[in-house]
Amino acid sequence: MSAAFSSWQAFFAMGGYAFYVWLAVAATLLPLLGLLLHTLWQRKQLLAEVHRQVARERRIHQSKQKSAIAQSDNSRGTLS
Repeated sequence: MSAAFSSWQAFFAMGGYAFYVWLAVAATLLPLLGLLLHTLWQRKQLLAEVHRQVARERRIHQSKQKSAIAQSDNSRGTLS
């Protein structure tokens, strides 16, 4: 099997079509990189939102427990 290009210079020149070839490569890789960065940013935002929601639900649950305990204590105090 022989190499397709005789040197690195020939590889980068792409047989005289370097501008079009490398433009196509850039036009492919830049959006993919943008998509990757956007996905990572969205993941970070989504996880932060989930953590906020879990913390909110935990606070609501604790508040309801405290309220139930207070009502229980009040009803015992009035019956005695």
